[in-house]
Amino acid sequence: MNQEQMQAAKTAMIQWLSHPAELGKAPAKIECTGEFVLSRLHYYIFKYKKGLWGKWLLGVCGGYEEDSLEHCGHVFSEMEEYREAAAEEQARELVEKVCQYCREQAQRAENRKENPGTFVNYVLLREPRWDKAALLKELEETWGIVNEPDDEEEGDIPEQEEAKETEDTFVIACQGAMIAVSLMPAPIPGGEAEGAAAKNYLWKDGMAQTRKHQAHLLVAVLGQAIPPVVGGQLLVKAVTSACKQEGVLGIYTGEVVYAPDYWLHFSQMLKEDIFPIYNLVWLGLYRSKAGCCGYTAGMRNFGYDEIEVLDSQADLESLHEFLSDIANYVITQGVVLNPGETIGFSEDQKLPITKSTGVAVEGDSLKIGF
Repeated sequence: MNQEQMQAAKTAMIQWLSHPAELGKAPAKIECTGEFVLSRLHYYIFKYKKGLWGKWLLGVCGGYEEDSLEHCGHVFSEMEEYREAAAEEQARELVEKVCQYCREQAQRAENRKENPGTFVNYVLLREPRWDKAALLKELEETWGIVNEPDDEEEGDIPEQEEAKETEDTFVIACQGAMIAVSLMPAPIPGGEAEGAAAKNYLWKDGMAQTRKHQAHLLVAVLGQAIPPVVGGQLLVKAVTSACKQEGVLGIYTGEVVYAPDYWLHFSQMLKEDIFPIYNLVWLGLYRSKAGCCGYTAGMRNFGYDEIEVLDSQADLESLHEFLSDIANYVITQGVVLNPGETIGFSEDQKLPITKSTGVAVEGDSLKIGF
């Protein structure tokens, strides 16, 4: 056994388990019990305990190439009981699940990129109830959003174009798009929203608030016949109006959960005719051993690759500003960044662009040397 590589895997396993969406702390005990090779990559099997007197649970970490100390992201545990006789079989099954999940997420990411213009957010509610009439009124009074008649039938709205309503949903036509809002009387399944809330480093109470949600409003804009920029703005308007409902706890974008006050603050950029980049693209930040890293989440909704900056020597504030400027520039100006080219915001700034498998995002991403 490569002891240095195993120790790196053990450290990665502890870090993964310490994440707020997992144990939320380091395991009380952890031991490496074996290793195996799958698809030419090396994996390490671990057993760990949440507390000193609990059961041993199974974890796996790996995807190491030869003597590398950097794994490929296959760190996982379903917190199932560790069974010594079947540990390797259990670990292999875990790896296969992770690989399948990564493949599905990568495909989903590519589908979003290839079919831009559809936006979906989830407004998390404390209780399964809403005031539909108040929401429709808010959309009209604040944003002038009403169901629009077909151009060919000015005057009376044809029956098929009227706002389609049931007790728990409505669909209206606006600016060539369809805005749909539905009450879903259940939480987001599988702890998905709670895991996304843990990514929001700006909202310390995010996971605790997200756990309280018992229902959600699904807000969708279907606008492939209009520019994605317009569809994104419509989504922000619809979600902002939904945030005026009673008992709103957060806004889950599919990538992260925003605090309601954060969302409402930045949505006001629309009032000043400024593109609401912070509502539509999450700017993730984290530190690596070599520097500061950042990534976007939401560019694919507009048909663009996500962007990453790795191991930068810039501070986190400068990196955040750079990513927001780049994302806003690409989306609002329709700029396509190509690998092998450079980009900069001055004559002297020439930052290289490459494309490879994402580090903090699924699928491929553009890497900018900042």
